Amino acid sequence: MATTRRSFLRTVAGGTAAVTAGAWRPRPARAATPVKVGCVVLGDLGINAPTLIGIEKGFFKQNGLDAEMVPFKGGPDLLKGVLAGAADIGLTGATDPLVFRERGTGIRALATILEKNHFTLTVGPQIKKIEDLKGGSIGVTVVGSTTWVFARMLAKKMGWEPEKDIKIVGVGGLDAQAAALRRGETQACIFGDAGSVLEAQGVGRILMRLDEVTPKWISLVAYATDDLIKTNKDTLQRTLRSLFQGHKFFRDNAEESIRIAAKGIGWPEAATRRAYDLVKPLLSVDGRMDLDAMKVMQDTLLDLGVLKQRLPLDQHYTTEFVPVKL
Repeated sequence: MATTRRSFLRTVAGGTAAVTAGAWRPRPARAATPVKVGCVVLGDLGINAPTLIGIEKGFFKQNGLDAEMVPFKGGPDLLKGVLAGAADIGLTGATDPLVFRERGTGIRALATILEKNHFTLTVGPQIKKIEDLKGGSIGVTVVGSTTWVFARMLAKKMGWEPEKDIKIVGVGGLDAQAAALRRGETQACIFGDAGSVLEAQGVGRILMRLDEVTPKWISLVAYATDDLIKTNKDTLQRTLRSLFQGHKFFRDNAEESIRIAAKGIGWPEAATRRAYDLVKPLLSVDGRMDLDAMKVMQDTLLDLGVLKQRLPLDQHYTTEFVPVKL
């Protein structure tokens, strides 16, 4: 059963009690700085695991932060939250800063969270190889979304003409994708590492990770507003350090990371383990951004009409927070 936002917040809420009392009392510690980490969706291991680990293992507290993880319902919803102060930092697909900056919002990417492309192509049981998809339908979240972009790129790589050789259908979230696959309305879907959930449910199998389609790409980034970058650099630095301590723990401690993530996201253990194997090689070590990949992303979005104009690339990111030092 999917974890709701309310039940998730109950799971991770709480803190540790202070210890000991006696004749000698140490100087009171400086109060921890509150920080809200916004995650674009709850149903993605690469987005959520570092924050979940950072909270449970105390990495945020080590860096003087009282962290709260706030899941949202997609890129536009997260953007509204960041702009309104409901989240201080956003973890999301790397195309979001390109798209939202071009539309006039004052946000910038701070660091790479996942390199390359962790999105997956999950196919129904009748599909044995990618060529079998010709003449069928691929489910994406909505037209114009990141999943739609990847479906168009896949069609281009295969030499297929959209609508003639392959239909790209806006279906919605993971449950809707599963239902469409079961009913045979689609023969495949593109999603993040949650394709592992569809696989665990027996709805389909992951045929490929989409870095085979996008050799130059960045999967996930952290971003913040220009104002917060100027006024609260120290908090952002400590937040990124905590997240990347979570990255290191994730790489070095598979079993405990899978346990923490499965509990926090609400996924079965088998799906979490499959997603762990997909994500682990792509976790950024220090957050540095591949600017060549970012330019390829911008070119692709312009070619597909998602972007209407080309802004200077350096308006979409800042390098002052990377490499992240642990």
